[in-house]
Amino acid sequence: MTKRPEDLRSARWFAPDDLRSMGHRSRAMQMGLSSEDWQGRPVIAIVNTWSDLSPCHHHLRDRAEWVKRGVLQAGGMPVEMPVHSFSEQFLKPTSMLYRNMGAMEVEETLRAHPVDGAVLMGGCDKSTPALVMGAISMGLPFVFLPAGPMLRGNYAGRVLGSGTDVWKYWDDRRAGVIGKDDWDGVQGGIARSYGTCMTMGTAATMMSIAEALGLTLPGASSIPAPDAGHKRMAAACGRRIVDMVWEDLVPGRILTRAAFANATAVAMATGCSTNAIIHLIAMARRAGIDWGLDDLDRIGREVPVIANIRPSGSTYLMEDFFYAGGLPALMAELGDRLDLSALTVTGRTLGEEIAGAKVWNDDVIRPLANPVYHEGSLAVLRGNLAPDGAVIKPAACDPRFHRHAGPAIVADSYPELKRIIDDPDYPMTPDHVLVLRNAGPQGGPGMPEWGMIPMPKALLKQGCRDMVRLSDARMSGTSYGACVLHVAPEAYVGGPLALIRDGDVIELDVPARSLNVRLTEAELSARRAAWRPPPPRYERGYGWMFARHVEQADKGCDFDFMRTDFGGPVPEPEIF
Repeated sequence: MTKRPEDLRSARWFAPDDLRSMGHRSRAMQMGLSSEDWQGRPVIAIVNTWSDLSPCHHHLRDRAEWVKRGVLQAGGMPVEMPVHSFSEQFLKPTSMLYRNMGAMEVEETLRAHPVDGAVLMGGCDKSTPALVMGAISMGLPFVFLPAGPMLRGNYAGRVLGSGTDVWKYWDDRRAGVIGKDDWDGVQGGIARSYGTCMTMGTAATMMSIAEALGLTLPGASSIPAPDAGHKRMAAACGRRIVDMVWEDLVPGRILTRAAFANATAVAMATGCSTNAIIHLIAMARRAGIDWGLDDLDRIGREVPVIANIRPSGSTYLMEDFFYAGGLPALMAELGDRLDLSALTVTGRTLGEEIAGAKVWNDDVIRPLANPVYHEGSLAVLRGNLAPDGAVIKPAACDPRFHRHAGPAIVADSYPELKRIIDDPDYPMTPDHVLVLRNAGPQGGPGMPEWGMIPMPKALLKQGCRDMVRLSDARMSGTSYGACVLHVAPEAYVGGPLALIRDGDVIELDVPARSLNVRLTEAELSARRAAWRPPPPRYERGYGWMFARHVEQADKGCDFDFMRTDFGGPVPEPEIF
């Protein structure tokens, strides 16, 4: 124990013999508490993203009670504190618009209240990075409690994967392969329990990254949400955070450059979502770690995909991954490709935590000698079309598009794109490159997941199921296809994507990591001089602030004023 009771942060609120602290104690007593609840005990914030409109987190109201049980068992005082729910399904125009707001809310909630440590409860796409970013900036000890994946989907004897099979069956519906009865059957069978998507989408990706960073208990990211072990894990989080407070195990001791290298390697090996790049960069920058696209691409070239989970894999889902040994088994398979000396929230090293982990199904978690894909999940592209980078998921697209050149069909907005893709007679071939622009961080606004551009009807009726699609937007982690994303700088701020016209030839070369348009610099300069910025999306409120301060995709889309190097540290609140 390195911290004494009088050193607890919460003691500033409760311990002094003065008027203000008497008010704190009396108001605590108003809620039925007594001095035995807080005196000499760490106060633990249970930061809960539960909501009636968040199906991925619908069980977290119950899990908070299990965390409280663990906190009480370890001699702490639990306090549940609600924050934004980040509902990926219902939050419009996109949950990404609110990730940074949520991170600020978490940071300020922890700073403004008498708490000594936190258990962060989340899992659906933007909730993990928002919770972690805010808690990093605050600097208190914390444990991340992953919401966990839902059960496998099922319809007509077929296993369904959330998101991934939605796109597949929607193409079938639009192509006339299935009718409304089958479509309704998929609708009713694809999401069978609470929990996050059970494919290796953004939710599973970010929960896995949190574990690889050392921010969860061992194996926590893979436990299915309805499994009884998930409740036991929640209670264990409550017990562990109390000890972390006494040990003063703050995030700065865990979130080193080695931790982010580990997290990147694990992300690549799992067949991660493209969203991982934006969130990893943002979390690293909050931790004061210089981590960018070049680091991600370098590790992506070295670490193959070994998790055979949809959409990069062909067959299995997160429930199968858990039964096969989960993330500890995958990390054990990676072995010396990880820095096993990295510290975790247990107070032990990563190597100590995964020692003895076994793979129980080597088709789900493949050996390095038999990968799903020979490189990592993601590749970073650069060129005159994306001077600050773009991203593709090579393992999840038709290999024939890894090297491709074709004429552009350009849409300036999503409604315009829909007119193109819904027109069964639109003149196009599989060689065309479908371009959506003005859908980036400022243009979307919030960089929505419009980058998963549905296949055009004109090609579906020809039997084509993939083509090169290009945008400054993001893509759902459950998606697949030859989609080039995160083109930076975005079109809305005058990036090269804003200068493309119908018929311009786009060149994609994944092995060479290049993305170019066949135009001379003189032609690009002339078009740039003629370009005029679009009208602003917002003239007041949060959207106005977002547009003026959000950074580009290659920098993690955080607010510029939230960077660690923006200014001095925020002081503790005065208590008068």
